Amino acid sequence: MAWAGIFTDTYIVGFILLFFRFAALFIAVPIFSHQNIPISIKTAMAFFFAIVFYSSMPPLTIAITVPSIVLAILSELLFGLAIGIVLLLAYNVITFAGGLISFMMGFSMASAIDPQSGISMPIISQFLSLMGLMVLVSMDLHHWMLLYIDKSLVAIPLGGFLMTENLFHHILQASSNMFLVGFLISFPIIALSWLADVIFGMLMKTMPQFNLLVIGFPIKITVSFAVLIATFASTMLILKIQMQEAFNILEMFF
Repeated sequence: MAWAGIFTDTYIVGFILLFFRFAALFIAVPIFSHQNIPISIKTAMAFFFAIVFYSSMPPLTIAITVPSIVLAILSELLFGLAIGIVLLLAYNVITFAGGLISFMMGFSMASAIDPQSGISMPIISQFLSLMGLMVLVSMDLHHWMLLYIDKSLVAIPLGGFLMTENLFHHILQASSNMFLVGFLISFPIIALSWLADVIFGMLMKTMPQFNLLVIGFPIKITVSFAVLIATFASTMLILKIQMQEAFNILEMFF
Protein backbone atom coordinates (compact mmCIF):
# COMPACT_ATOMS: atom_id res chain seq x y z
CA MET A 1 0.00 0.00 0.00
CA ALA A 2 2.94 2.33 0.57
CA TRP A 3 3.74 2.18 -3.14
CA ALA A 4 0.23 3.39 -4.03
CA GLY A 5 1.15 6.91 -2.86
CA ILE A 6 3.70 7.21 -5.68
CA PHE A 7 0.96 7.12 -8.31
CA THR A 8 -0.97 10.12 -7.06
CA ASP A 9 -1.70 13.09 -9.35
CA THR A 10 1.05 15.20 -7.77
CA TYR A 11 3.81 12.66 -8.35
CA ILE A 12 2.65 11.82 -11.87
CA VAL A 13 2.57 15.48 -12.92
CA GLY A 14 5.94 16.03 -11.26
CA PHE A 15 7.44 13.12 -13.21
CA ILE A 16 6.05 14.52 -16.48
CA LEU A 17 7.55 17.95 -15.78
CA LEU A 18 10.88 16.37 -14.84
CA PHE A 19 10.80 14.42 -18.10
CA PHE A 20 10.24 17.60 -20.11
CA ARG A 21 13.09 19.35 -18.28
CA PHE A 22 15.51 16.63 -19.42
CA ALA A 23 13.91 16.45 -22.87
CA ALA A 24 14.49 20.19 -23.39
CA LEU A 25 18.08 19.71 -22.25
CA PHE A 26 18.71 17.00 -24.85
CA ILE A 27 17.08 19.09 -27.59
CA ALA A 28 18.93 22.38 -27.11
CA VAL A 29 22.28 21.84 -25.35
CA PRO A 30 25.48 21.09 -27.34
CA ILE A 31 26.60 17.43 -27.37
CA PHE A 32 23.07 16.21 -26.53
CA SER A 33 21.49 18.10 -29.45
CA HIS A 34 23.63 16.36 -32.10
CA GLN A 35 21.50 15.62 -35.17
CA ASN A 36 22.94 12.12 -35.53
CA ILE A 37 21.36 11.11 -32.21
CA PRO A 38 17.86 9.78 -33.09
CA ILE A 39 14.93 11.45 -31.39
CA SER A 40 13.92 8.07 -29.96
CA ILE A 41 17.30 7.81 -28.18
CA LYS A 42 16.92 11.34 -26.79
CA THR A 43 13.42 10.50 -25.55
CA ALA A 44 14.65 7.30 -23.93
CA MET A 45 17.50 9.18 -22.25
CA ALA A 46 15.10 11.83 -20.94
CA PHE A 47 12.81 9.11 -19.56
CA PHE A 48 15.75 7.27 -17.98
CA PHE A 49 17.16 10.36 -16.25
CA ALA A 50 13.69 11.37 -15.12
CA ILE A 51 13.51 8.03 -13.30
CA VAL A 52 17.03 8.43 -11.88
CA PHE A 53 16.39 11.95 -10.55
CA TYR A 54 12.83 11.21 -9.48
CA SER A 55 13.88 10.80 -5.84
CA SER A 56 15.48 14.27 -5.91
CA MET A 57 12.30 15.91 -7.20
CA PRO A 58 10.97 18.58 -4.80
CA PRO A 59 7.24 18.86 -4.03
CA LEU A 60 5.17 20.58 -6.70
CA THR A 61 4.18 24.20 -6.14
CA ILE A 62 1.63 24.45 -8.98
CA ALA A 63 -2.06 23.64 -9.02
CA ILE A 64 -3.04 20.32 -10.61
CA THR A 65 -5.19 21.77 -13.39
CA VAL A 66 -4.91 21.41 -17.15
CA PRO A 67 -3.99 25.09 -17.85
CA SER A 68 -1.35 25.18 -15.10
CA ILE A 69 0.17 21.87 -16.28
CA VAL A 70 0.38 23.12 -19.89
CA LEU A 71 2.05 26.35 -18.73
CA ALA A 72 4.44 24.36 -16.56
CA ILE A 73 5.44 22.15 -19.51
CA LEU A 74 6.06 25.25 -21.64
CA SER A 75 8.12 26.68 -18.78
CA GLU A 76 10.30 23.55 -18.67
CA LEU A 77 10.83 23.65 -22.45
CA LEU A 78 11.71 27.34 -22.19
CA PHE A 79 14.21 26.56 -19.43
CA GLY A 80 16.05 24.04 -21.61
CA LEU A 81 15.94 26.42 -24.58
CA ALA A 82 17.44 29.24 -22.51
CA ILE A 83 20.29 26.98 -21.37
CA GLY A 84 20.89 25.91 -24.96
CA ILE A 85 21.00 29.49 -26.26
CA VAL A 86 23.54 30.56 -23.62
CA LEU A 87 25.84 27.62 -24.38
CA LEU A 88 25.40 27.74 -28.17
CA LEU A 89 26.33 31.43 -28.31
CA ALA A 90 29.63 30.52 -26.63
CA TYR A 91 30.14 27.44 -28.81
CA ASN A 92 29.41 29.22 -32.10
CA VAL A 93 32.49 31.44 -31.78
CA ILE A 94 34.36 28.54 -33.38
CA THR A 95 31.96 28.19 -36.33
CA PHE A 96 31.92 31.94 -36.94
CA ALA A 97 35.72 32.02 -36.94
CA GLY A 98 35.75 29.06 -39.32
CA GLY A 99 33.47 30.93 -41.71
CA LEU A 100 35.82 33.91 -41.76
CA ILE A 101 38.84 31.65 -42.27
CA SER A 102 37.11 29.80 -45.11
CA PHE A 103 36.28 33.08 -46.81
CA MET A 104 39.85 34.35 -46.60
CA MET A 105 41.24 31.04 -47.87
CA GLY A 106 38.83 30.95 -50.80
CA PHE A 107 36.94 27.96 -49.38
CA SER A 108 33.65 29.77 -48.80
CA MET A 109 32.02 27.88 -51.69
CA ALA A 110 33.38 24.55 -50.47
CA SER A 111 30.66 23.58 -48.00
CA ALA A 112 29.23 20.35 -46.64
CA ILE A 113 26.38 19.28 -44.41
CA ASP A 114 27.42 19.56 -40.80
CA PRO A 115 26.46 16.29 -39.04
CA GLN A 116 25.99 18.10 -35.74
CA SER A 117 23.55 20.84 -36.78
CA GLY A 118 22.28 19.44 -40.08
CA ILE A 119 22.94 22.66 -42.01
CA SER A 120 25.35 23.51 -44.83
CA MET A 121 28.59 24.88 -43.43
CA PRO A 122 32.05 25.76 -44.84
CA ILE A 123 34.47 22.88 -44.43
CA ILE A 124 36.79 24.82 -42.11
CA SER A 125 33.84 25.67 -39.86
CA GLN A 126 32.77 22.04 -39.90
CA PHE A 127 36.27 20.83 -39.00
CA LEU A 128 36.63 23.31 -36.13
CA SER A 129 33.09 22.50 -34.95
CA LEU A 130 33.83 18.78 -34.76
CA MET A 131 37.12 19.41 -32.95
CA GLY A 132 35.31 21.77 -30.59
CA LEU A 133 32.79 19.02 -29.88
CA MET A 134 35.65 16.77 -28.82
CA VAL A 135 36.84 19.54 -26.48
CA LEU A 136 33.37 19.71 -24.89
CA VAL A 137 33.39 15.95 -24.33
CA SER A 138 36.91 16.05 -22.87
CA MET A 139 35.90 18.76 -20.39
CA ASP A 140 32.86 16.65 -19.31
CA LEU A 141 30.26 19.23 -20.28
CA HIS A 142 27.65 16.47 -20.53
CA HIS A 143 28.30 15.51 -16.89
CA TRP A 144 28.23 19.19 -15.86
CA MET A 145 24.78 19.59 -17.40
CA LEU A 146 23.35 16.60 -15.53
CA LEU A 147 24.71 17.98 -12.25
CA TYR A 148 23.31 21.39 -13.17
CA ILE A 149 19.83 19.93 -13.68
CA ASP A 150 20.14 18.18 -10.32
CA LYS A 151 20.95 21.49 -8.59
CA SER A 152 18.24 23.32 -10.54
CA LEU A 153 15.56 21.07 -9.05
CA VAL A 154 16.09 22.80 -5.72
CA ALA A 155 16.61 26.37 -6.96
CA ILE A 156 13.98 26.35 -9.74
CA PRO A 157 10.76 24.48 -8.92
CA LEU A 158 9.25 22.32 -11.64
CA GLY A 159 7.14 24.57 -13.83
CA GLY A 160 8.41 27.68 -12.08
CA PHE A 161 11.00 29.01 -14.54
CA LEU A 162 10.45 32.57 -15.75
CA MET A 163 12.41 34.63 -18.26
CA THR A 164 14.30 37.45 -16.56
CA GLU A 165 15.71 40.72 -17.80
CA ASN A 166 19.24 39.53 -17.01
CA LEU A 167 18.83 36.70 -19.53
CA PHE A 168 17.98 39.09 -22.37
CA HIS A 169 20.92 41.34 -21.47
CA HIS A 170 23.26 38.35 -21.41
CA ILE A 171 22.01 37.07 -24.80
CA LEU A 172 22.75 40.47 -26.37
CA GLN A 173 26.16 40.61 -24.73
CA ALA A 174 26.98 37.01 -25.68
CA SER A 175 25.94 37.65 -29.28
CA SER A 176 28.33 40.58 -29.60
CA ASN A 177 31.03 38.56 -27.79
CA MET A 178 30.58 35.74 -30.31
CA PHE A 179 31.48 38.05 -33.20
CA LEU A 180 34.38 39.63 -31.30
CA VAL A 181 35.99 36.37 -30.14
CA GLY A 182 35.38 34.74 -33.51
CA PHE A 183 37.16 37.60 -35.25
CA LEU A 184 40.06 37.38 -32.78
CA ILE A 185 40.44 33.66 -33.46
CA SER A 186 40.55 34.19 -37.22
CA PHE A 187 42.61 37.40 -37.11
CA PRO A 188 46.07 35.77 -37.67
CA ILE A 189 44.87 34.18 -40.91
CA ILE A 190 42.99 37.32 -41.97
CA ALA A 191 46.06 39.49 -41.35
CA LEU A 192 48.38 37.15 -43.27
CA SER A 193 45.86 36.90 -46.12
CA TRP A 194 45.72 40.68 -46.39
CA LEU A 195 49.53 40.81 -46.32
CA ALA A 196 49.70 38.15 -49.04
CA ASP A 197 47.25 40.15 -51.17
CA VAL A 198 49.45 43.24 -50.84
CA ILE A 199 52.57 41.24 -51.78
CA PHE A 200 50.84 39.62 -54.74
CA GLY A 201 49.61 43.03 -55.89
CA MET A 202 53.12 44.42 -55.80
CA LEU A 203 54.43 41.38 -57.70
CA MET A 204 51.79 41.77 -60.40
CA LYS A 205 52.83 45.41 -60.85
CA THR A 206 56.52 44.54 -61.16
CA MET A 207 56.01 41.18 -62.93
CA PRO A 208 52.94 41.30 -65.18
CA GLN A 209 53.53 37.66 -66.18
CA PHE A 210 52.87 36.58 -62.57
CA ASN A 211 49.74 34.38 -62.65
CA LEU A 212 47.81 35.01 -59.45
CA LEU A 213 45.35 32.15 -59.95
CA VAL A 214 48.00 29.52 -60.63
CA ILE A 215 50.66 30.58 -58.10
CA GLY A 216 49.07 33.05 -55.67
CA PHE A 217 46.08 31.12 -54.38
CA PRO A 218 47.96 27.86 -53.60
CA ILE A 219 50.53 29.88 -51.65
CA LYS A 220 47.76 31.70 -49.80
CA ILE A 221 46.00 28.44 -48.92
CA THR A 222 49.26 26.83 -47.77
CA VAL A 223 50.11 29.76 -45.51
CA SER A 224 46.57 29.78 -44.08
CA PHE A 225 46.73 26.07 -43.27
CA ALA A 226 50.13 26.54 -41.62
CA VAL A 227 48.78 29.34 -39.42
CA LEU A 228 45.64 27.31 -38.65
CA ILE A 229 47.78 24.38 -37.48
CA ALA A 230 50.05 26.66 -35.43
CA THR A 231 47.10 28.36 -33.67
CA PHE A 232 44.87 25.29 -33.34
CA ALA A 233 45.74 24.59 -29.69
CA SER A 234 45.14 28.23 -28.74
CA THR A 235 41.81 28.19 -30.61
CA MET A 236 40.58 25.17 -28.69
CA LEU A 237 41.76 26.74 -25.42
CA ILE A 238 39.75 29.87 -26.21
CA LEU A 239 36.69 27.73 -26.91
CA LYS A 240 37.14 25.89 -23.61
CA ILE A 241 37.37 29.19 -21.71
CA GLN A 242 34.27 30.52 -23.46
CA MET A 243 32.26 27.40 -22.59
CA GLN A 244 33.40 27.49 -18.95
CA GLU A 245 32.35 31.13 -18.66
CA ALA A 246 29.01 30.39 -20.31
CA PHE A 247 28.37 27.51 -17.91
CA ASN A 248 29.17 29.75 -14.94
CA ILE A 249 26.71 32.32 -16.31
CA LEU A 250 23.95 29.71 -15.99
CA GLU A 251 23.96 30.42 -12.25
CA MET A 252 21.94 33.55 -13.03
CA PHE A 253 18.89 31.28 -13.34
CA PHE A 254 19.26 30.50 -9.65
